[in-house]
Order: sequence, then C-alpha cells, then structure tokens
Amino acid sequence: MTAAPDASPRDDIDLNRLEAWLKGEIEGLQGPLRLTKFPGGQSNPTYRLDAGGAAYVLRRKPFGPTLPSAHAVDREHRLIAALHPTGFPVARPLALCEDDSVIGSIFYVMELVDGRSLADGSLPGETPRARGEMYRALTTALAALHSVDHEEAGLADYGRPGNYFERQVGRWTKQYRAAQTDDIPEVDGLIEYLPRTVPQQTRTSIIHGDYRIDNALFEPDGTRIKAVLDWELSTLGDPLADFTYYAMQWAMPTGDGGAGLDGVDFAASGIPTLDETVELYCQLTGRDSVPTMDWYFAYNLFRLVGIVQGIKKRMIDGNASSDKAAATVARLEPLAIRAWEFARRAGA
Repeated sequence: MTAAPDASPRDDIDLNRLEAWLKGEIEGLQGPLRLTKFPGGQSNPTYRLDAGGAAYVLRRKPFGPTLPSAHAVDREHRLIAALHPTGFPVARPLALCEDDSVIGSIFYVMELVDGRSLADGSLPGETPRARGEMYRALTTALAALHSVDHEEAGLADYGRPGNYFERQVGRWTKQYRAAQTDDIPEVDGLIEYLPRTVPQQTRTSIIHGDYRIDNALFEPDGTRIKAVLDWELSTLGDPLADFTYYAMQWAMPTGDGGAGLDGVDFAASGIPTLDETVELYCQLTGRDSVPTMDWYFAYNLFRLVGIVQGIKKRMIDGNASSDKAAATVARLEPLAIRAWEFARRAGA
C-alpha cells in the first residue's frame, strides 16, 4: 500500500494478546509486533502489522457502537477467501478472529500486497498509454468479478434473494434514518422517489459495492492490478450497481484529487471515454448495452449519502475512524443535491 501508516495509532490494542493469538493461527509468525494505522478511510480501521521480517494487514470493526449490519469484517474475510482461489486479484486471507476479547472486536489478517493506491482519477503522474492501460485493467477486473460463478465459489448465500436495488434502497434509507442528524429535503425526495422506480434485475453476480480506482492496488512500476481492496459493502446483487457506480466517476468533477473524471481531456490524457468503457464492459460480459444511467447515478449517490451520514454520526459520537472524517462529512449536502439532480433527470 502506498500511503504511509501512522506510526502512532490512537487506537489502544493489546499487542501482547494479539501476538499470542496470531502465533496460533499464522505459521512461522515471529514477534514482537508493530502495529501502524493506515490513514484515510472512515469505515473499518486498517493497520500494517509487522512481525519479525514479515508484514501483514489487519482490518477490524471500528471502536465504539456501530449501526446494525455495518462493518461486517467477517463477511469481507469470507468473500476474499472465496475469491482468492479463483485467481481474481485479492490479497490472500490468513486468519479471522471472531473473539472480541482479543483486541476488542472481530478482525482479520491478510497478506500485505506491494502496490500503488492512486486516489486521483486523472492519474497525473502517468503517461497517456499507462492511463489507458490502467483504466482498461479496472474495467476488465470488474467484468471478471461479475463473471465469477458465485455458487461454485461457495457464495450462493452471500446475498439475499429478490431485487437488489429494492433491498438496497430500503437498507440505506434505514441506515440514513438511524444516523440522521439534519433535515435535508433532497434526501427526503430520494427516499420517496427511488423505491417506487427501481429497475428490473436481469442478472445476479458478486458485487464489490465501492468499486473505484483508489480501491485497486496497481503494480509498483506497472499498470496491472495486483489486488482489489475494501470489500465491506460486497454482496450478491445486480452487477449494474457496481458498473454504474464505477461509471459515475465520469460524471463527477475532476480537479479535487478525487476519482472524478468530468472535465478530463480524454483524447490527450489517454483515459478511455465513458462510451469506450461501456463498450469494453459489455464486450467482456456479453451485454448488448447498459441502460441510461441517471437513475443508477441517483441511487449510488443516495447510498453515499447514507454512508457519509453514518460517518457524521460516528464523528459526533467520537468513533470516526479517520481524522479526515470532518472533510468527508462536509460533502453530505452536496452529495444529496447532486443525487437529486440525477433523479430529476431520470424523471422525478
């Protein structure tokens, strides 16, 4: 991982207790342990774990109370343990601890993948050729994920049956209401509009739930994806949820160091256009086309509103994982307004 960990994590974890548990689970692990927290991310705290001459990654639930069904790191572990044998690029899982008494919550440990995490979707440090290869790699990996036989991988029960979008709109409405701190009219409009206009689902696949460029690790000096990260929102559902979330970056503004690509000179940059990305994804997944995406963009932004509202509630309660939580929370109302704009374009 490219970002340097914080050498002084504020979280109080008993390293002796952790070391004793890990030695019983990971063959050859040698102490003493050194735990350093990766910066960024407001959800499940993530640490680099050094033990002897080896390095690992540890992900745990946040400290303090959390919303029901959120931060299920045991689900993450199950998913990557199922995907790793298929050849899909994920870190190799090593151990899952479901005993809260070890470090205060459940957690899992996986291999540390040597790669680059790139937050700026415009890839300013890359050549046009490299940018094109990296985005085609992202699209190809997403198509590969959606082509995995989830039943053969042992994940037939990884998601609930029925229309994915219907379930998710209901879920994020509940999550938003449970964490609500302000009245935002645009969110109320989305909560009324989205459930009565959900599209029909025609395919079911494993979906990542947060698929964008900064959740992929690229080779240190190349364009190949070595691992896709952060599977907290993964489930079985409509693959169009993943693809339209990824495609939404082409409609989000660039220039702030984020994943957005709206405003990029595609011909000069080498980054594929959205039409080219749709064409490649359809070719790899056997689709003739994808639907008009305004409804899907409204849905995906509504889901982000629910996530950010949860972060705001945890920040108020003193449990937000990242020191950057305040900056993320400042996006809450702009995200809601943008979501409502897409909903209006879709017919709301």
